[in-house]
Amino acid sequence: MPIEEHVVSFEPIEARGDGEALHAAAGRIKGAVEALLFVASEPLETKHIAKLVDEDKKAVALALQRLEEEYAERGIVVREAGGGYRFATSPLVRGAVEAYLLPAKSTLSVQALETLAIVAHMQPVTKSEIEAIRGVNSDSVVSTLLDRNLIVEAGRKEVVGRPLIYKTTTLFLESFGLRSLDDLPTLELESGQPLELPIKS
Repeated sequence: MPIEEHVVSFEPIEARGDGEALHAAAGRIKGAVEALLFVASEPLETKHIAKLVDEDKKAVALALQRLEEEYAERGIVVREAGGGYRFATSPLVRGAVEAYLLPAKSTLSVQALETLAIVAHMQPVTKSEIEAIRGVNSDSVVSTLLDRNLIVEAGRKEVVGRPLIYKTTTLFLESFGLRSLDDLPTLELESGQPLELPIKS
């Protein structure tokens, strides 16, 4: 379970006036939603949870909100990440959890972070496109990112030679505290100038 810096904030549903039926449904499924978050190995989307518990997405959102409130002061919290929701460790207990996990925790090199940023902003992207931006061979760093499941092979580009293309994973979003790729910061060069990237159709 990842160590997280912050918890999710839900839009207040209590004031929407959806009626007693919505609140009753949320109460009825709250235990099931809690159990699903506990056993899930990756973030669960609201629509997926709704299908699993056979209930409206509004009721699921309200159940998630109630769980978030109940867990707010505990060691485990409800967090939105990677396009869904999951249980994560609270920042209130970060020190203890890090002490238990070390020395398993590791960091990425500057070269790997640079390559990961390029993949995140340009995906799907080929190795040659990465190297055209970096100006150096990227075999080693791409292998490292693949080994750590931060990027994956996403097929082949329909050009001469049909090179492999790469994209980021859900683990990448979780590791950097991103809800989606829309939360990515602007990629900049060492000069501080924004890097102009081609728009992918």
